[in-house]
Amino acid sequence: MDRNLTNREKDEYRKKFGKTSPKNSKSYLFRLAFIVFLFMPSLINHGAKSLGMSMASDDVVAHPENYDEAILRVYAARTWGPKGMFAVHSWIAMKRQGSDVFEVNQVIGWKQDRNGNVLFRETHVPIDSWWGNQATLLLDLRGQDVEEIIDKVDEAIEVYPYSNEYTLFPGPNSNTFVSWVGLKVPEMGLDLPSTAIGKDWRPLDQSLGMSASGSGIQASLHGLLGTSIGFEEGLEVNILGLNFELDLFDLAIEMPLFGRYKVWYLLSYLIIWLILKKWINKTKSKYLELD
Repeated sequence: MDRNLTNREKDEYRKKFGKTSPKNSKSYLFRLAFIVFLFMPSLINHGAKSLGMSMASDDVVAHPENYDEAILRVYAARTWGPKGMFAVHSWIAMKRQGSDVFEVNQVIGWKQDRNGNVLFRETHVPIDSWWGNQATLLLDLRGQDVEEIIDKVDEAIEVYPYSNEYTLFPGPNSNTFVSWVGLKVPEMGLDLPSTAIGKDWRPLDQSLGMSASGSGIQASLHGLLGTSIGFEEGLEVNILGLNFELDLFDLAIEMPLFGRYKVWYLLSYLIIWLILKKWINKTKSKYLELD
């Protein structure tokens, strides 16, 4: 049964915890809870990586000499500078069966050559980072059937219509390129993250069409305002290039800045928040009893 603290217990409590006013303690505890809640996703993610937990089916860099089969991969990594808070850069790497090299395909605006070309096809080991930011493996296809998909991807890259155009925002940019290839080759089942700004860019005369995964439809006003709905994308809303996505099939949501989170991940945050809230209320009541 609860009871009021005696004067002696109050004195012992003050010696142990100091003299803190209820108002200041409440403010301090709420700030502490907010900081923990804000950074918990990064802490959990870092811990998972430290324990070797990864969504990738293999190491991020597939050294070609270790694989005889055909491989098609799509990567994304945060861009350099302040814009990295909002956006990623994406690229495509593919290796044919029996080949000992990968071909990396990407659009790079600042490397625009004298002919105006921004599309680069280079042969080397797939890069696993971009400007020091670790890459995430978005798509990993391999096996005998992948050879046919690579043929289609190769054909799509050859006719990419914006190889001499680059606009950082809203596009066409590096993410526009990868999204366009995914649209032309729906067998890839590509679903770029919400942080791939530029993936929804479309010419004004093509504002309505299939989504990038080929599993749904998309309406987009020059990549600045639009929506997509499809099996791979779920329900997406694009406002000024920032994407919000609800993926019912994978039980996940995507947000600007933060990217993709599974529902169970968010539930863990909710549980942590409820625990913190209960602790805050209990501690606050203790302080109030001292007055």
